Amino acid sequence: MSTEMNTDRPLKILVVDDEALARRRLHDLLNDCKQALPLTVVGEAEDGRAALHWVQNSEVDLLLTDIQMPDMSGIELAQHLLKMKQPPRVIFVTAFNEYAVQAFELNAIDYLMKPVRIDRLLKALRKVPALEPIAEAQLAGLPTGARRFLPVIGRTRIELVPIDEVIYLKAELKYVTIKTLKRELILEESLTKLEQEFAPDFVRIHRSYLVARRAIKSLARGCADSGGVDGDHDDDGWKLELQDVPELLPVSRRQCGAVQAMLKNRE
Repeated sequence: MSTEMNTDRPLKILVVDDEALARRRLHDLLNDCKQALPLTVVGEAEDGRAALHWVQNSEVDLLLTDIQMPDMSGIELAQHLLKMKQPPRVIFVTAFNEYAVQAFELNAIDYLMKPVRIDRLLKALRKVPALEPIAEAQLAGLPTGARRFLPVIGRTRIELVPIDEVIYLKAELKYVTIKTLKRELILEESLTKLEQEFAPDFVRIHRSYLVARRAIKSLARGCADSGGVDGDHDDDGWKLELQDVPELLPVSRRQCGAVQAMLKNRE
């Protein structure tokens, strides 16, 4: 991953916040900083998805992003930016109290407290050319919670798939297939890590499958199998029926009891 930044031109900044007044205030402060530091505000974004679109279609050196946003948090946005070959630098803007921001200090992540002061902003901007892009290990040390989107990496851009559209996730070799009602896409992540992250909303039915609980219809007898995928034997041909999907998924002997218990608790 390249970490070099072009310092021969003004710093290009994108302001990200779901509140228009907050964006305007930060924009005004940045304009005041121009007297001391060459910079330009290339745009504003009201949520994480709009910010990612900006970064993938324009040259951006730095994101000043709010953390608490309804569609996608600033931390999740930073997670998706990590998938880029040349991610911009990120400085978080937060209204968290001093105790909460200790996590940022412990993980060496730069942040600004709201209301932002011009002297603190200018100090942070001057450090940007020496900053490295945020690393995955730094973000892993934050209380991020589960993501709302999964990043599918294409040749030139990252596509975000909403978690609430995912029916199941299937491990295949080094990749995971995302199944929605309309499409199948490839995700470069571990099924085990996805299971840990999305445990409240997804259930493991097989060593190769994680299924959205909301998409499960019933457990049924299918054709008896001599063995499941990757040696994970099916339980006498038990299959999972899904809402609005004709495909039947194998349920392993190991996971069958948990699936039956989950369906019983629904009743």
